[in-house]
Amino acid sequence: MDLFEDAPADNTPEFSVGELSGAVKKAIEGGFSHVRVRGEVGRVSRPGSGHLYLDLKDDRAVLAAVIWKGRAQQLAHRPEEGMEVVATGKLTTFPGQSKYQMIIEDIVPAGAGALMAMLEKRKAALAAEGLFAPERKKPLPYLPTFIGVVTSPSGAVIRDILHRLRDRFPRKVLVWPVAVQGQRCAPEVAAAIEGFNRLTPGGALPRPDLLIVARGGGSLEDLWGFNEEIVARAAAASEIPLISAVGHETDTTLIDYVADRRAPTPTAAAELAVPVRMELMAWVDQQGARLGRALTTGVQQRQQRVRDLGRALPNADSLLSGPAQRLDHLSDKLPIALKAAASKKRLKLTEASLRPAALQRRVMDERRRYQSLADRLSPDLLSVRLNRQSEKLENVLARLSDRATRQQSDRVARLAALDRLRETLGYKATLERGYAVVRSDAGIVTRKANAPSKMEIEFADGSVRVTAE
Repeated sequence: MDLFEDAPADNTPEFSVGELSGAVKKAIEGGFSHVRVRGEVGRVSRPGSGHLYLDLKDDRAVLAAVIWKGRAQQLAHRPEEGMEVVATGKLTTFPGQSKYQMIIEDIVPAGAGALMAMLEKRKAALAAEGLFAPERKKPLPYLPTFIGVVTSPSGAVIRDILHRLRDRFPRKVLVWPVAVQGQRCAPEVAAAIEGFNRLTPGGALPRPDLLIVARGGGSLEDLWGFNEEIVARAAAASEIPLISAVGHETDTTLIDYVADRRAPTPTAAAELAVPVRMELMAWVDQQGARLGRALTTGVQQRQQRVRDLGRALPNADSLLSGPAQRLDHLSDKLPIALKAAASKKRLKLTEASLRPAALQRRVMDERRRYQSLADRLSPDLLSVRLNRQSEKLENVLARLSDRATRQQSDRVARLAALDRLRETLGYKATLERGYAVVRSDAGIVTRKANAPSKMEIEFADGSVRVTAE
């Protein structure tokens, strides 16, 4: 008898791994072709393919889920970790990892509470980055030339803004039409803000001096586009001052915190954008009247000052009376003085000696003097004297040039030596060796006990301001 008998045959059907996985897939997809699942969003993954992978969980289980790229781009609310949602789709399997998962066709927050929780989380994250800080908000221009409005072109909001601008101070308005709710709202509003900022000042399409992002009232879901992070970041990055006028006074969105100013209504945004023209004209008239009164008062005060100074001056007649009298007295004495002088000259001329012999001797003396001068000024004698003076001048110039050159060389050498001594003894060279000079408002600090709270430290390549701790 054979020691090894054949094992009894088994009637259980035999499957390959692929066949069994396919059967499980058909069973799960057939039994759960349409399901709605409520849970909390766990891990969220966004790979480069554009698909969205996430986990739905509660306190007892975790369900893997996927949202294909085409559907993910159409979602009104992007799922975020910690958000409670209601997902609609079907169950299927992923044979490559032997797991089942949910193909989500639609996912919405589980009520207003979930939306508010997500909003508060997003608000806290943006606030931590400093996007809500008051110091980063820009002042609004007093009277903008161009105003850019981001809103729906067919709603009542743009009509209210234009009507209010006409009533207060007409300005040129550029409207960038966008969807103000739904899936296209957030990307279009962000693109409009960025588009206005990319315009060139003074170009064919002028860049606005002020932006208004406006929408009428609505529910939290209707206004959700203005709570998206892309809109808040676009508003924070805007170089143009921005007014947020989304919803009614009780409605608050993330763009309200990021904007430079928030208006409770679109009409109020127009009132913030421009002053009242009539009030401005009245103020200008008032300032003109004040200026006129100030000028008139100033002129009158100066006229009175001149009159006061004029009264302190002496009378012109009293100033001229004395000199006029002296002039009359001297005029009377002038003819008599002239006659006396003429008489004296005449008498002197009569008594003068004009004998011919004396005149002849005078003439001969002058002739001899002139002849001596002529001999001294002969051309040959002048040439000899000129040559001697030229040689003497050249010798003097040569000696002066040599001496000046020596003196200049000596002084240059002394100056170089003094400069090297200055560099050696100066503190700048000490700074190059790693030392520093500490200064305060009272002067140089040399003791720790005298160190103030704020000081300036000078290094070899510059200075820095420091605070003592």
